[in-house]
Amino acid sequence: QVHLVESGGGLVQPGGALRLSCTASGSIFSIYMTDWYRQAPGKQRERVARITNAGVTTYADSVAGRFTISRNNAENTVYLQMNSLKAEDAAVYYCHSPITDSWGPGTQVTVSS
Repeated sequence: QVHLVESGGGLVQPGGALRLSCTASGSIFSIYMTDWYRQAPGKQRERVARITNAGVTTYADSVAGRFTISRNNAENTVYLQMNSLKAEDAAVYYCHSPITDSWGPGTQVTVSS
């Protein structure tokens, strides 16, 4: 099993940037493939980015070119750099390990002027 904890959320103005972190403990090899999801009020949870164990990254169309997923294996951490944030990016962001189907508790991102 792997234990995931997200951090880095907060309030940012439209056009601003945030970097989210997902730190893992336990069965850390499972985080080599890691997803970032988000869920806005009244909407389904959606995957916004994935990084595989080979370092291949994929993004939802809505965030491609603005978000970047990366990882630091030495620190057991996966990052989501979010640039040019829009109001529609506001959501709770979750880290997910698809191998163990583990989820973090989430971190709130608010985009507002």
